[in-house]
Amino acid sequence: MVVGDVYKALADPTRRAILDELQDRSGQTLFELCVRLTDKGFTSTRQAISQHLAVLAEAGLVVLRRQGRYTFIDLDTSPLQQIYQRWRVGPCESDT
Repeated sequence: MVVGDVYKALADPTRRAILDELQDRSGQTLFELCVRLTDKGFTSTRQAISQHLAVLAEAGLVVLRRQGRYTFIDLDTSPLQQIYQRWRVGPCESDT
């Protein structure tokens, strides 16, 4: 994982909305994800969502898993955990 890829992926509001939807229900198909995003007011095409998913997958934030003729999209928060662990801040001296 390259930290810059994660930040780039998180910079776009549509990609953040995709992650929010996957947080609510991981393991969706592209069709299901597009329907849920449309219900939330996003007007992106399936092709645009696919391109966003490619960026998220490259950053390690989603995993695409093929099962039969369907591809399921799963959320993977481990890159976020790695960032958190890298810059985790303990209690400030003034807080103790």
